[in-house]
Amino acid sequence: MIVKLWPGKSQAQKQALSDAIVRDVAATLGYGDESVSVGFEEVSSADWSTQVYGPDIQNRWDTLTKQPGYGPGQPRQSKDS
Repeated sequence: MIVKLWPGKSQAQKQALSDAIVRDVAATLGYGDESVSVGFEEVSSADWSTQVYGPDIQNRWDTLTKQPGYGPGQPRQSKDS
């Protein structure tokens, strides 16, 4: 899993989040810790819209199990839909 976030979080914060993700994935899905990997990609707020919101959120809205509380919301449906 790659977590995308704004720069500025400490290594301790990233490690705590990583530990929580691994623990919860293992417990929820029944995987061993060795089956889970976590990485972090820092994206500036200036680049968030083009590097994260557009491609990972807006263009994948129907795959999200938790939508963000920001942005224009669900993409408009085309006339063909």
